[in-house]
Amino acid sequence: MKRVSPVIMCLALLAFMLQIPVPAAAQAEPPEAALAAVFEEARALAPLETLIVSQDGEVVVEQGFRGHATTRPTNIKSVSKTIISALVGIAIEKGVLKGSEAKIAPLLQDKLPPDPDPRMQDITIGNLLSMQAGLARTSGANYGRWVASRDWVRAALAQPFADDPGGGMLYSTGNSHLLSAILTRASGRSTLALARDWLSPLEDFAIADWMRDPQGIYFGGNQMAMTPRAMLAFGELYRNGGRAGGQQVLSPEWIKSSWQPRTQSVFHDDLYGYGWFLTQMSGERVAYAWGYGGQMIYVVPTLELTVVMTSSEDQPSARTGHRDDLHALMRSIVASMKAARA
Repeated sequence: MKRVSPVIMCLALLAFMLQIPVPAAAQAEPPEAALAAVFEEARALAPLETLIVSQDGEVVVEQGFRGHATTRPTNIKSVSKTIISALVGIAIEKGVLKGSEAKIAPLLQDKLPPDPDPRMQDITIGNLLSMQAGLARTSGANYGRWVASRDWVRAALAQPFADDPGGGMLYSTGNSHLLSAILTRASGRSTLALARDWLSPLEDFAIADWMRDPQGIYFGGNQMAMTPRAMLAFGELYRNGGRAGGQQVLSPEWIKSSWQPRTQSVFHDDLYGYGWFLTQMSGERVAYAWGYGGQMIYVVPTLELTVVMTSSEDQPSARTGHRDDLHALMRSIVASMKAARA
């Protein structure tokens, strides 16, 4: 019998193997198919207006519900606190601000109360970012009275101390507005001008509208309008390690600092960094920005996943259970994308 060359035999075996179809169970499921059931789960949430799911920089799902569109600006509410955090990080990188440990009293000296509590001298920029300034909250029941004041910066600094700086988390929009005032003073430019300049490399990013206080300072922590696509571009900046448009817009060190747990909310179990809430979903670390009503940006670095959800802004998402519904939807998205990659 004529012997077949081992090389020819290997080539023939390889050709044979390449013709064998891969069993369906072993094929990678397309992300769109993996999210089919999740899409129906999303559609059933009445307050949910838009949903965008992006993985590896590619949009997998982009959908508006009940007449809403991902290209239409919406009030992102407290998600703007996360954008303020990014601007602070860029300002530090550019040398406009000295660092997160810099004290705020010298920067806002003329706005301090006549006889300030000595603890005022201890508040840092980082304390404002992590909601650990110690000042009584201007959010919740105190919000209306605060925004009705003639000088929001002065009124925020006039709040009594409820804790020491660096103590427990006291979620307060006044803290973020102080950061907007600090950015404006230190740079000599409005916070809106800084955002449009420093975040210009982000594709689709734009601020459509933004409320200002009586002194003309842009509201650092609320009343900002962006499209869901712009929210996605911002989330992608963090997922991509601070790079956008071929530029290093935000330093990786700032992202790491922002996603470092520093305190915990008294209203739920999630942790908080610099403008980002931190949790785990389906076994993965998740950072998310959260605005009143259910305006959300979720980033899951291990899955290269960014998700945006926007909801009706006229009702709270925590007390109604809608935030929990959005988190459940996000857990389903994470589990589905993990399964598709397995």
